[in-house]
Amino acid sequence: MKFQLKTLSLPELQEALAPAAPSPVAVRKVFASVFAHGASTLEEVCTAPQVPKRVADFLRQNAEMSRLQIVERRQADDGFVKYLFASPLGGRVEAVRIPIFDHKYVVCISSQVGCALACDFCMTGKLGFQRNLRTWEILDQVLQIRAEADRPVRGVVFMGMGEPLLNYTETLRAAQILSHPAGFAIAGDAITFSTAGLVPAIRRYTSEGHPYRLAFSVTSAIPEKRVKVLPIEKGHPLPELVEAIREYAEVRRERAMIAYVAISGFNTGLEDALALKKVFEGIRIKVDLIDVTDPTGKYLPPSAEELKAFRDHLQVVGAPIARRYSGGKEIGAACGTLEASQYGGVVLPAPAAEPTAAPALRPS
Repeated sequence: MKFQLKTLSLPELQEALAPAAPSPVAVRKVFASVFAHGASTLEEVCTAPQVPKRVADFLRQNAEMSRLQIVERRQADDGFVKYLFASPLGGRVEAVRIPIFDHKYVVCISSQVGCALACDFCMTGKLGFQRNLRTWEILDQVLQIRAEADRPVRGVVFMGMGEPLLNYTETLRAAQILSHPAGFAIAGDAITFSTAGLVPAIRRYTSEGHPYRLAFSVTSAIPEKRVKVLPIEKGHPLPELVEAIREYAEVRRERAMIAYVAISGFNTGLEDALALKKVFEGIRIKVDLIDVTDPTGKYLPPSAEELKAFRDHLQVVGAPIARRYSGGKEIGAACGTLEASQYGGVVLPAPAAEPTAAPALRPS
């Protein structure tokens, strides 16, 4: 059986190529050809500079490089671009290219086809769970988006379809490749995993000491409210999650990011701010406010006046507060709206010629 070249970390690639007796330089060149330079075919890897003939011949016989199919690209007025991918392994997933000012992109990627957590305001949760994505499927979202980008990709957020910590091994391997200097060369602190509160995986992550960030979806510090929108509260109650967040913040010596989806008339009152203050007493946090986006109309974002009042209430928490812009609403690219279906916006054509390398120089 052939091995999937886009799935292997550098140590795993060294092991896979061992029968060809490659030098460390040759292994690194193969790795960089795939990830740093974005080779689109196996033959491009085999003919890359400093890849010895015996290694190239071994790759041709024993390796493969699968590829997601880009079904569609849609662009919103604010510059967000949503990609719809189909996998040869089955299922469709979406990823979003997010412009950061005018000099770089962050890519929001999916880790699962569908999602098992069924958060009530999330369209992905309504799809149910189909399967975990493999490492190469996760990375290929970034590879293909980067290949078409007119600016460098400097960050990746696992905030697309699925709960990344339920696909722990594959997503962590992907992050290792994304952050490797001979891979995508993305800084570890520019890679973020969003979790709805999978406590055992959070504790495992903390104990393993990974350099990437976690964002914790809390949405309400009142358990009776939280369980109405986040069913994970039944299996991993808020007190357990808060203790896991405390451990994370203490081990990393940094503020834990608390993602708070603001829902009009539901979790934006003084009692909600006081509850947040109480449960996170003594824990260094920062609060990331995100307006809910629910195409069904069941949940509505707060008005400007309601949100201002809530931000005033949140001063009691004594933590930095930021409002995250959730863009691309008209194309279904906003937080909680990814569902592998069509929306409005401008449908972008495929590039006239597929690039064969990343647009910016990268270490090899």
